[in-house]
Amino acid sequence: MIILSVILLLLAVLGAPLFAIISGSAMLGYYREGIDFMAIAIEILSVANMPFLSAIPLFTFAGYLLSESGAPGRLVRLTGAIIGWMPGGLALVSITACAFFTAFTGASGVTIIALGAILYPALKQSGYDDKFNLGLVTSAGSLGLLFAPSLPIILYGVIAEVSIDDLFRAGVLPGLLMLLMLSVYSLWVNRSNRQPLSDFSWSEVAAALREAGWELPLPIVVLGGIYSGFFAVSEAAAVTALYVLIVEIFIMGDVALKDLPRIMRESMLLVGGILIILSVSLASTNYMIDAGVPQKILAFVAEYVTSQTSFLALLLVFLLVLGAILDIFSAIILVVPLILPIAAQYGVNEVHLGIIFLAAMQLGYLTPPVGLNLFIASYRFEKTILQVYSATVPFLLILLLSVILIMYWPALSLVLIN
Repeated sequence: MIILSVILLLLAVLGAPLFAIISGSAMLGYYREGIDFMAIAIEILSVANMPFLSAIPLFTFAGYLLSESGAPGRLVRLTGAIIGWMPGGLALVSITACAFFTAFTGASGVTIIALGAILYPALKQSGYDDKFNLGLVTSAGSLGLLFAPSLPIILYGVIAEVSIDDLFRAGVLPGLLMLLMLSVYSLWVNRSNRQPLSDFSWSEVAAALREAGWELPLPIVVLGGIYSGFFAVSEAAAVTALYVLIVEIFIMGDVALKDLPRIMRESMLLVGGILIILSVSLASTNYMIDAGVPQKILAFVAEYVTSQTSFLALLLVFLLVLGAILDIFSAIILVVPLILPIAAQYGVNEVHLGIIFLAAMQLGYLTPPVGLNLFIASYRFEKTILQVYSATVPFLLILLLSVILIMYWPALSLVLIN
């Protein structure tokens, strides 16, 4: 058994698919306990009965369709028309546009690729320092993960069996705090050299509103429908996907019908990867729960951690490291079932824990040496990885401070659901 465990570990280091490592470890555990492997198949098939599961592919498809359309450019024009007249306004435009876009795509890397081509040259042309531009666009790509209809929020709700409506509400104020702190820093650092994007013009605002008029109802459809109780999450996902499909293909004409199969294939590759990992993780997680792994971890942690404050500090360090080596979807599936009972022992609310988890994990995308967004930005903007490291450090520290505030200020997350 030890030899098999070492082989699995070696395969993981060599880059074997995560689902294969998880399923292999589950089979190893079931074999050790003498449990029929048919139980693994039953656990895998049980993923079909999970609530809100249909929302994942629908929101993902809508996000990918938006990224292929002209919506990013229209969004940048609209935010530029509204706040671009302010000194440093283009930095605020970049932050706002990236947060909005990531909320719908659920993938910060997609935001860097889709909006980077628009924002990075515009910032440079407006006189912003190149190092600042690189750090801002790379960091802002992950800001929307706390806003509805963010895919990681939905997945956390499914795994933790927590109300997704509550999670959407809980993420609003912490998400706004992160946006505010990054905006204040961006304005301060460019206080002596902040060229307005353009003069304010009511005609430009009106033109931008007309151009983006079909995309503007999206937040109202999703947030208003869910928060009012008119839509369930899965119903909101279906309405969003249908609306985006009609608008971007038949009304705006940004996406050709011949491109639709490719977009569907690319978006479902992400969904398929999530569902495969989710299904095999059910078997692995159930085995670990039956084997008392959470209790053993809790007993170990309790020897060194005596208060909620120290537990949260340890959790933050753990999540930063985890986020740097594992994508957020895999981390939610693998880690959340293990830390939920431990956090409960220290009095951490499960909804608040979800916001902490997602806020810290999005920092992992920016944490050297292997944060995913660092490499995406390096490739997208043709910069060395060391240049990207250096550019993102100030933004990482600002966002880290915001996560600490979110972590030790639970009312910020819970006030809208109490």
